[in-house]
Amino acid sequence: MLTEKQYNLLMFINKVNRETGQCPSFDEMKDAIGLKSKSGIHALITSLEERNFIRRLPHKARAMEVVRLPRFKPQAIIDEEKKREQAIQNGSVQIPLYGKIAAGQPIEALADETETIAVPFNMVDKGQFYALKIEGNSMIEAGILDGDTAIIKKQNQADNGKIVVALVDNQEATLKVLKKSGEYVQLVPCNKNYKTKTLEANRVKIQGVLSGIIRNY
Repeated sequence: MLTEKQYNLLMFINKVNRETGQCPSFDEMKDAIGLKSKSGIHALITSLEERNFIRRLPHKARAMEVVRLPRFKPQAIIDEEKKREQAIQNGSVQIPLYGKIAAGQPIEALADETETIAVPFNMVDKGQFYALKIEGNSMIEAGILDGDTAIIKKQNQADNGKIVVALVDNQEATLKVLKKSGEYVQLVPCNKNYKTKTLEANRVKIQGVLSGIIRNY
């Protein structure tokens, strides 16, 4: 039986091949299954090739075809599907609450896997999500207020203009609009009283993209 990541990669390659007639790029594969490096994708592809699930096509860069699909899903995926079905029936799903994140001056985002929060199921699509409490008012013009709960989709890349959780120098996290400019990254507040921070791109890691906001009145 395939591992969860092997299965997810195989199904992603098959889906893109059927929909576009082309094989996805290694970056697309990496983002689709949540890996941080292309070397992990190479290892998964090699394992799938050795087990005769895929075949690389000669004389074509990146080209491969799906030879066969597995008869059974990994148990981890079956368990996750059961949880999602239960969540649909209940109308909500539990996700981790990782503490507080500043929407003003950056502070460290503290992860606590033991604390969770119930969010409406329609706020979380496929993928992994977590929640953060907002401190500060640097994002008020985006409708994000002090005391709100931000629902974040885990991913390590984001398009320009997205509101992201950015980890600066591996120790401080902040919620800002992402602007990429060559070798630099700008973290842009949504409050005219705050200044944009411009940093070398290698000092900033994306830890997620804003999916929604929950507010208690």
